[in-house]
Amino acid sequence: MGLSSEGARVLASLMEKESTVPDSYPMSLNALRLACNQSTNRAPIVAFEDRTVEAALLSLKSIGLVRFVLPSHGGRTIRYRHVAGERWHLSAAELAVLSVLVLRGPQTVNEVRSRVSRQHRFENPNQVDEILDMLASRSPEALAVRLQRRPGERDERWADLLTGEVPDMPTGHDQAMPPGDSSGAVATEDSLLNDSASLAVEVVGLRARLDHLERLLGVEAPTEGA
Repeated sequence: MGLSSEGARVLASLMEKESTVPDSYPMSLNALRLACNQSTNRAPIVAFEDRTVEAALLSLKSIGLVRFVLPSHGGRTIRYRHVAGERWHLSAAELAVLSVLVLRGPQTVNEVRSRVSRQHRFENPNQVDEILDMLASRSPEALAVRLQRRPGERDERWADLLTGEVPDMPTGHDQAMPPGDSSGAVATEDSLLNDSASLAVEVVGLRARLDHLERLLGVEAPTEGA
């Protein structure tokens, strides 16, 4: 998706407030900044300034995710609303799940179910699972991803992909192998065997060179037990 982290926070805050405080929506710049900087229901906690929020709004507007609502006659305050539902063809329930992922970071399904209830009433809790699967399977760009379990974790977590980055994914030597895939273990074992063989050859060569030097110097090799 490629949004900045600031843009993702601003967009998700608009999504959340549309459903939780509809009387104050569309939002003023001041209200939106306060929404972004909340100390509750946010991870991580940020401290955006007005100019940070304004820059994010301009960027979101340029790609058709936010609209500016000009003040009516006698008004002075520009307000802002998202159009992500129209742009991405998402329902209110789907927007609620996505916003929770953006605002709260990687979470288990149960955590998403608990937190999204503030924004949308689901008749069936399994709907959240279905929405997560749908967000992850969208084409051509997924909006969410299922993360691999970390050591010691029992449940898989989900994360948004609005910034185009996948958080907390194992990399390099820490990357988990798919279930039943032992290719990594086999490759490691083969590498160790090759290293051992090379070391043995090197030791034999050094031993031969030492014996040759001892003969040239007339040094007798020590007998066993000496």
